[in-house]
Amino acid sequence: MRVVIAGGHGKIALLLQRHLVGRGDTAVGLIRNPDQAATLRAAGATPVVCDLEHTPLAQLADHLDGADAVVFAAGAGPGSGAARKDTVDRAAAALLADAATRAGVHRYLLVSSMGVDTPPAPGSDDVWAAYLRAKRAAEDDLRGRDLAWTVLRPGRLTDDPPTGRVTLTPYAGSGAISRTDVAHVLAALLDEPRTTGATLELVDGPTPIAEAIRAAAS
Repeated sequence: MRVVIAGGHGKIALLLQRHLVGRGDTAVGLIRNPDQAATLRAAGATPVVCDLEHTPLAQLADHLDGADAVVFAAGAGPGSGAARKDTVDRAAAALLADAATRAGVHRYLLVSSMGVDTPPAPGSDDVWAAYLRAKRAAEDDLRGRDLAWTVLRPGRLTDDPPTGRVTLTPYAGSGAISRTDVAHVLAALLDEPRTTGATLELVDGPTPIAEAIRAAAS
């Protein structure tokens, strides 16, 4: 399987790339900064310099040629303002979907966030509120497309060692999840087309990942 990952230098993306390559797949990471290419190569992935805020649709579609799936794991990141939450977390996700459609790549995984269904509380930080709105808008846009999409909403992310056990349901409640477990769940979702059309929340839990994926697919 050839998988193109937007936001290829992010923590989850790097873990996903290592995992995919380790099981024999091909991982391609889209990055904005060419200085990050060596890190992707060390993970076994193929880096492609592609700024999703400024790349034309046709050029991005060319980068997806021959892919079996795309994963949107990009984000404006800490320190960015409200405007970039929209241009990256929403608009870049939509651009990747446009490019996937143009390139004939049907499978699309979107890494979103828990909490996007609830409007930001009065007095919330403007940037945080913009982030939640952007993630929700990206989800809504994807749901209207003729793609085999799955939305994954992780809980609070940690760098703890993976447990391989999760709660993966449409409404998982509050909780945390290791980034490595998120990466492993993404890889498992790529293998399970019956999760198409599902929006799944992910936190630590008692269920082995393979079993949780089977339950979500049913």
